[in-house]
Amino acid sequence: MSAFRSGFVAILGRPNVGKSTLMNSFVGEKVAIVSNKPQTTRNRIMGVASGEGWQMVFLDTPGLHTPRTRLGEYMVKAANDALDGIDALIVMVDGGFVGNMDREILQKMAQTRVKKALVVNKIDTIPRAALASLLATFNDAPYDAVVPVSARNGDGMDELRRLLVSFLPEGPRYFPEDMMTDQPERVLCAEIIREKALRNLRDEVPHGIGVEMQSMAKLPSGVMEIHATLYCERESHKRIIIGRQGAMLGKIGAEARADIERLLGGQVLLKLWVKVREDWRNRADDLRTLGYE
Repeated sequence: MSAFRSGFVAILGRPNVGKSTLMNSFVGEKVAIVSNKPQTTRNRIMGVASGEGWQMVFLDTPGLHTPRTRLGEYMVKAANDALDGIDALIVMVDGGFVGNMDREILQKMAQTRVKKALVVNKIDTIPRAALASLLATFNDAPYDAVVPVSARNGDGMDELRRLLVSFLPEGPRYFPEDMMTDQPERVLCAEIIREKALRNLRDEVPHGIGVEMQSMAKLPSGVMEIHATLYCERESHKRIIIGRQGAMLGKIGAEARADIERLLGGQVLLKLWVKVREDWRNRADDLRTLGYE
């Protein structure tokens, strides 16, 4: 009987290359929010994937970027801290565009002394000839493997999983087999609300949005009542979030409620408010209130 393999795997890369989608695909549940906006992930999020004879603990990290706010500094620190104590590393690029920042990250991460895979994502969006040319540029990359995948539709994911399992050392089962994340339900609910805001709002608004869970309690009827506040940095943003006659806030709430009901497995009554906190991304007290420090 072969020994049980287990370990911690960090997923790094610049913003919006598909790190959260990759982890969600491995875990089999949505434990990290996904949108087409860069810097969607703000905290390090742990996802657990278990199989016959193995367990991988994934650390999905905020995208590496040049920070412009205190929140940005926190995000980059969370990404770099994820390297402590890992057993394997995934460095991810978007196959549709590999720029200078990607190559800087690849060069820096090549120096880490763990097994590492260079994962080229979104191959379903790239012509075969272009993909072949791109992969050829990585022939001499100092990585243990280069793996093309589409985290969205599953192409290449089985190969990547087998590779990562081979990277793992012998070890214990760190978490119960049915555990998928370390994120409390309150945090997951807040992140779902933020995801729906990210998906529905204009580009200039989402990065200035934070979500605070005010309360979460089950009513005698069995319905889970959730109160949450969306914080933004400008009155003009507040008007956009609320929308004409409350239409946008209602849309965000309806989409969030549907996902939260799937998460909790029951009916949810979701009440949302919008408040302005100017420059909250640079204020230590506000960052702590919203769970970032």
